[in-house]
Amino acid sequence: MTVATDDLAAKGKLAHDAARKLARMSTSVKNQALYNIADALKSRETEILVANANDIHVGIGKGLSEALLDRLLLNTSRLEGMASDVLAVAVLPDPIGEIFEQRIMPNGLQIGRRRVPLGVIGAIYESRPNITVDIAVLCLKSGNAVIMRGGSEAINSNTVLAQVVRDSIAEAGLPQDAVQFIDSSDRGLVEYMLSMKEYIDLMIPRGGADLIRFVGENARMPVITGGVGVCHTYVDKDANVENAVAIAYNAKVQRPTVCNALDTLLVHSEVAPSYLPAIAKEWAKAGVEIHCDLRAFSILSPSEVLNLKLATEKDWGMEFLSLTAAVKVVDSLDEALEHIEQYGSGHSEAIITEDYSKAMRFLDDVDAAAVFVNASTRFTDGSQFGLGAEVAISTNKIHARGPMGLRELTSYKWTILGTGQVRS
Repeated sequence: MTVATDDLAAKGKLAHDAARKLARMSTSVKNQALYNIADALKSRETEILVANANDIHVGIGKGLSEALLDRLLLNTSRLEGMASDVLAVAVLPDPIGEIFEQRIMPNGLQIGRRRVPLGVIGAIYESRPNITVDIAVLCLKSGNAVIMRGGSEAINSNTVLAQVVRDSIAEAGLPQDAVQFIDSSDRGLVEYMLSMKEYIDLMIPRGGADLIRFVGENARMPVITGGVGVCHTYVDKDANVENAVAIAYNAKVQRPTVCNALDTLLVHSEVAPSYLPAIAKEWAKAGVEIHCDLRAFSILSPSEVLNLKLATEKDWGMEFLSLTAAVKVVDSLDEALEHIEQYGSGHSEAIITEDYSKAMRFLDDVDAAAVFVNASTRFTDGSQFGLGAEVAISTNKIHARGPMGLRELTSYKWTILGTGQVRS
């Protein structure tokens, strides 16, 4: 072991010990800790933004893309949004201690399940410093300690934010060591963190496909994988064209650098001649580059206004994270479903149609964490789903799927109350 791994092991033990204390903390104390965090995000704004400006400066020097710089950026508005999300979590019901599925057996035993924390959550993530606060807040409210390792590009922002959280919870009476942050960019620490199964009960990676794959293949504790969003919107022949234009525009343009943004637009051939020019015109205003299959390309013509390219095979199944979209014309709902099955990542998929039976079939047949009818995939988000925030968007099918909020960070134990029963 090295000095760095010794330090990480020490953080693991501190978090493990703090988790036992945190599990017994009252809802009122946990909520006060969250109120403190929300206040501190505002009162310590200058300190946070100075650290973030340093990260942005370094990122520009390293040639980070506009998408990554946008994910990295903090400003007054985004800090206010982070504080608002913290307060949204504070007012949610505390899941810990909830008793459910309680029943009395024929022999008089009273059996139920009681919701309990998972213990210590490990989080490895990239780029977006707001994740530091989101993860810490959801873990604390659900009674879990957390060990976080952010990306090197946000090291200054994350270090300050983690300290803001630690200071705030200590003021409320929560164990400060329930929040641990690895303030080193040494990549070797990631591998060591993935081996710490004696301290970490669940690992959550957030970032690109390579990071998620690496964590899934190397972690010695359970892992929640997901977050890679190859999101489709299918415009059916029975779509309301005006709605379909507005939805596809929002899904692609509102914030193109995130995982729930539209990547591929599938359009029924009967509506394509009227719909494609309409959406292309709106996308052009935002500077969207459109990668068209041959049929879509034949309907749309390259011009000074439209930035068109012929799609290649790699465009299908691509998470663009930019103002780029792939467009394909299909002849049926079946063909759209087959395309989504082949190229989707199980994140978020949408259909635009006024035909109820097709909408219901889409909901039934599409295998994804979130499936939409006549709405933008941009709504796949913890705060938009009423969870306050999320620690990740899981594309797993076991334990948790979609945005992971408070309940998804809990387990349960069986509780059995008797009056002297013995088994015969």
